[in-house]
Amino acid sequence: MKRTTLKKKVETRTDLESMVNRLNRIEGQVRGVKGMIEKESPCNDVLNQVASIQSALNSFKKILFERHLRTCVKHSDDSDQKLDELVETINFIF
Repeated sequence: MKRTTLKKKVETRTDLESMVNRLNRIEGQVRGVKGMIEKESPCNDVLNQVASIQSALNSFKKILFERHLRTCVKHSDDSDQKLDELVETINFIF
């Protein structure tokens, strides 16, 4: 039983580290766009970078949402309340 708990904690820590790494990359992309604006880079180049950032954020959102489903929703004692929260979240993020 303890092995499962330890494995779950390690997986959770790894998942969290992966999420933080993704956010760090996105943060770097945003700083890059800021630099492009300051250097008055061509609009098309900036727009391409913004699209790339949006794609990265969408990927992050999917991972975070899946994590939410697997942890918060799956292990909830009050399924009706969690279902209501889930519907609200889906309406907000999509």
